[in-house]
Amino acid sequence: MRLQEAHAVDFLVETLMEKPPGSVTLCALGPLTNVAMALAREPSIAGRIERIVAMGGGFFEGGNVTPAAEFNIYVDPHAARAVFTSGIPITLFPLDVTHQVLTTAKRVERLRKMANKSGPAVAALLDFFERFDEHKYGTDGGPLHDPCVIAWLLKPELFKGREVNVAIECESELTMGMTVVDWWRVTDRKPNAEVMRQVDADGFFELLEERIARLP
Repeated sequence: MRLQEAHAVDFLVETLMEKPPGSVTLCALGPLTNVAMALAREPSIAGRIERIVAMGGGFFEGGNVTPAAEFNIYVDPHAARAVFTSGIPITLFPLDVTHQVLTTAKRVERLRKMANKSGPAVAALLDFFERFDEHKYGTDGGPLHDPCVIAWLLKPELFKGREVNVAIECESELTMGMTVVDWWRVTDRKPNAEVMRQVDADGFFELLEERIARLP
């Protein structure tokens, strides 16, 4: 696809207003700035979105930019707060689940041995990508964050979570951008997101390998 002339916010608004209500799922793989701006520009789109499936946040796992905050939420917590208070159905993939999906040496080697060009190319990309995370976390391989969103859309049974309340911290100097997840339901705040906690990591990589094997 060529670079589009339209602004991303305009594209979101126009697409959601043109499509039948409840027919569009938004996959948010980065900060929620554009989604929040689209909601501010045209609030009625909130009722037209089927679901937002997002990667971001963390609770028991903590943060990866600050002790409390994950990158996608930290860089624009006010946008995240606007989205999580919008009433739109949300499925969230925090660090707690993405850190279970590790590019171990055995998994990468299976990609490297594929007969096509894409498998070895992905293996080489992962070799480069995982160096920082292996050093940071002391793990065999690095976590695959964003692919969890697409894996859930293709095969939701790979994941387990629960409906809970997620609030976004926007004031505290120490915990700015923290996703305050009421996992144990100790407050009376109404659930506003389905938060994933567990994943069948082997099943995830089987799906990934099967899809990459289809490529040239």
